[in-house]
Parts: sequence; C-alpha cells; structure tokens
Amino acid sequence: MAVFLSRLPGHVIAGAPGMARRVQAASVLLLLVWCMEGELRQWPVPYKRFDHRPKSDPFCEAQYTFCPTGYADGSIPLMKNEDVIEVFRLQAPVWEFKYGDLLGHFKIMHDAIGFRSELTGKNYTAEWYELFQLGNCTFPHLRPGISAPFWCNQGAACFFEGIDDQHWRTNGTLVPVATISGSIFNQLAKWIQEDNNTGIYYETWTVQGSLGPNASVWFDSYDCSKFVLRTYEKLFQLGATFKRNIQTNYTRLFLFSGEPVYLGNESTIFGPLGNKSLASDMQKFYFPFRSHQSYKELVLSILDMYGKVVLDKIFYLYYNFEYWYLPMKPPYIKITYEEIPLPFR
Repeated sequence: MAVFLSRLPGHVIAGAPGMARRVQAASVLLLLVWCMEGELRQWPVPYKRFDHRPKSDPFCEAQYTFCPTGYADGSIPLMKNEDVIEVFRLQAPVWEFKYGDLLGHFKIMHDAIGFRSELTGKNYTAEWYELFQLGNCTFPHLRPGISAPFWCNQGAACFFEGIDDQHWRTNGTLVPVATISGSIFNQLAKWIQEDNNTGIYYETWTVQGSLGPNASVWFDSYDCSKFVLRTYEKLFQLGATFKRNIQTNYTRLFLFSGEPVYLGNESTIFGPLGNKSLASDMQKFYFPFRSHQSYKELVLSILDMYGKVVLDKIFYLYYNFEYWYLPMKPPYIKITYEEIPLPFR
C-alpha cells in the first residue's frame, strides 16, 4: 500500500481530524480497486460515448450563439446520388472573426470541412466545436455554496449552408482535398449525425508521458481537429480518394505527466461521503482558472497556476465525467502544430 499511496499527493491520503480509520479503510478499498483496474486499464483511456445528447443546463451560457445559421433541427440536406461533391479542407485562426490572425501567429487554429455540390452550385460547411466556448470546456465553474465543480463542456457538430471564403482564405486555408459522389455524401451525413449524438463533450487536452514519438498516451483530445480527422477517415472508408501532396497540420494542446491516477467521480469526491481534503484541494486548484477576472486577479492567478502545475507538479483532469490526478513533468504544457497526413490507399 505504501508504494501505491506514495504516487498520490499528500492531500489525497490525508483526512480530517478523527477520520484516520475511515481514511485507512478507504485507502485499502481504493488500493484493491486500483489493483483490479490495473489489469484492465487501457491507455489512452477510451473516450466515452452516450446513447443520446442531453439538454444543456440553463446555467451554461455562451458568449457567442452556437451554430447561429445552422439547420434548426440539426438535419443535413441530402444530395442526389449522381451529384459530384467537392470536399474542402478549411482552417483559420481561433476567434479569427474577433482577433484576426493574432492566434494564428501561435498556430492556434480551428478546423472544419467544406462541401460544394456540382448540380446545385451550393456550398456547405461542417464543423465541430464548443457550445459554450473553449474556456468553459477546459475548466469548470466554482459556484458559491456548492462543493462540486460545474462543467459546461458540451461540444457539437454544426452544419450550415455556405462557405465564408474570406474567413478561411484571409488568414487560413481553403483547399480542395477530394471529390465524392452524392451517394457517399448522404452516407457521411448520416454518420455525422450519429457521431454528434453520441460524442457529446469537448476535451481540450492530449495527455502524454513525454514528447517522443513512442511516448505513452494517457488521454486523447476530442475537439474540432479530431472531428475533421474522423470525417476524413469515414470518407476514406466510404471509398473517397484524397489528393496527394497536400500538407495537413493541426493544433494540439499537450499536458505531460507520469501515469495518471484515477480519483473518482463527482459523488465519490464531493458527495457527503467523499474525500473532503481532496475536494478542497481540487477547488483550490481550479480557482485561478476561473473566468471574468480583473487584470490584477489574472496576474496573481497566472502565478498560482505556475506554482501548482510546474512547482507542485499537480494537475486535475476531468475526463469521461471522472477525475484524474496527473503527476506533471517537464515540459508540462506545450502547443504543437503537427502534420497528420490525409488517408491514402
């Protein structure tokens, strides 16, 4: 047990005064669960899918309306089977509509896919992104009087008529990558709706053991670029042939840590019988990542973040509606712009 407990930060095994026996019993139980899971643990942890998409909580509010020009019922128009559909790679800096190419200088890019019907001449855009902006998907809200962090981390597909040429061309990319039939497009449309209804939450981080090509991957992201990659792969499976000699790079946000430790879910950590010491420490960890801070508060928060992640080497990850402790290690956090080639036969 000493070996296992040594992998956790002190607050995980420390209990409130007078609770030593309960903490010891809980630790033994946690050890047994961990030993059983150790034989079954799959890395990276598979992204959990659901049988339906739940309604958003009214507490969650978007600064910018999600998919304002999309089809209200979430449908995708069908094409005639004999139609010829051109497929486009779309990429532009995140929040380009507000900040122009600012985030493009740091290679923080948003990805989407465009389609053009030869029969009708109409264009369409398909993208997948956060319902309540990136910050809400990456860190939770701490509500007064409520112990458990509250997450507004849903993401979803948006399909709408038109391609904003200026948006994609000015500071980004708009290039044709494949040509498909109307029949393949219709099959893809059905798949996009199924994918969207079962993959409901956004995950910002890819968590790895190191930078190397053979590094252990603990958790994979689930974001706009992964939607594009999944869609390309589905098109490939349906028979699409992609053009060669087109370089396709994607933004990835990495955390680097040793092997993660499973901590539990909301009820087991923050519930009446939860670990109050751990719950308190997690609240303190998330506090500096809160939204709507003044300039002075933000400066102090950045120093606090640095202390927790780099000096204390602690990060709490929320994945599949469960919490994990990440024993952080250099280089801690990194943004990359990596090439992931189009699928070829």
